Amino acid sequence: MCIILVVMMHSTLGVGEAMGGEGFMHHIVAFAKPFRIPDFFLLSGLFVGRVVDRDWRLFADRRIVHFAYFYLLWLVLQSAVKYGQITDGAGPGAFLAHLAHGLVEPYSTLWFIYLLAVFSVAVKLLRRVPGPLLLAGAALLQLAPIHTGSTLIDEFCVCFVYFVGGYLFADRIFALADAVRARIGLALLGLAAWAALEGALVFTPSGFPSHPTLASLPGVSLVLGAAGALAIVAAAALLTRAGGPVTAALRACGERSIVIYLAFFLPMAGLRTALVRSGVIEDVGVVSLLVTLVAVAVPLGIERLVRHTPARFLFRRPAALHLVGEERPRPAPGLASARPT
Repeated sequence: MCIILVVMMHSTLGVGEAMGGEGFMHHIVAFAKPFRIPDFFLLSGLFVGRVVDRDWRLFADRRIVHFAYFYLLWLVLQSAVKYGQITDGAGPGAFLAHLAHGLVEPYSTLWFIYLLAVFSVAVKLLRRVPGPLLLAGAALLQLAPIHTGSTLIDEFCVCFVYFVGGYLFADRIFALADAVRARIGLALLGLAAWAALEGALVFTPSGFPSHPTLASLPGVSLVLGAAGALAIVAAAALLTRAGGPVTAALRACGERSIVIYLAFFLPMAGLRTALVRSGVIEDVGVVSLLVTLVAVAVPLGIERLVRHTPARFLFRRPAALHLVGEERPRPAPGLASARPT
């Protein structure tokens, strides 16, 4: 669900800009804005506790080298696709300078993977700090009006609190998932109440230019981010209990979320350009939906095609680049086999 919401946002906003309008998908994107990124980081933080107290060699392999490999590989691949736009006729030197800049400033959609490694190191270094103090400090960073222009610094301040929350409250969050499955009626009522409040705050103007909606106000955005992340946990727990093809499809996306995240940009841009230029479909919402579906499905298809070929390095770190033995995937208690990274 998290990765689909991220792809939906990029697809819908891109289509809206290209077609000069908005459709029904824009309302879904707006509704999900307060929790779309927080839930991704909170879910990622759930699993850092598995290795945070291990030796630095294993920790680095699981939480630094892993993300660094995919970031650097796809930094080159994504940049190569946009070579002309990046260099603007300046040649290979400009391209190399762009790649060097990408080492210190996260590039494009890959910023999330970059931040996962940074957050993991930060939690490792700060793990001896009392939990309440660590959480309070992270919350203050989120509330502070920090706008440096650096994606690394600004997104760290905005998102670190959710990663810390997932790390500190992992056991309670898994317990929440168990409680939701045990009390379905109450869980559905709670989700309905959350959705109503979320919608009211998202679509109500605040009167402040810097924070156009009530949901974007300082403090409110922090609470809505945490509440939305927990709502995703509750919805996932209900889906795993219900089973069925929808759950199976979402589980497949979750197990390969990094595949989708790395490769969705190319089919998204390609189909968007083709549909907009053809003019066959004029409804912005329908085009946005089609682009979203293709942007999710095509990376999964590519991964399946290359899974047993030398090209599998695109989505699977080669054994030679592991500092320790490869980790065997394990289902997470309370969230079945959904693995956010």
